[in-house]
Amino acid sequence: MELGKVLVGLGAVIFLVGIVLMLLGRTNLPLGRLPGDFVYRGKNTTVYLPLATSVVLSVVLSVVLYVVSRWRR
Repeated sequence: MELGKVLVGLGAVIFLVGIVLMLLGRTNLPLGRLPGDFVYRGKNTTVYLPLATSVVLSVVLSVVLYVVSRWRR
């Protein structure tokens, strides 16, 4: 029974993240096109390495989770 609740919660989180990403796609935020995001385009291959975007998202999520954990105490 507990596994079912976890799966439903995970599905809800994935749904919400998808909605947020769709809304962010309509804005002109440069996530994914920051300096430090590397793209290699070969003849038949494209490799994308979003280093700067990953760092920015990590910092933002760390701050948000820190604030939430302090607020819950």
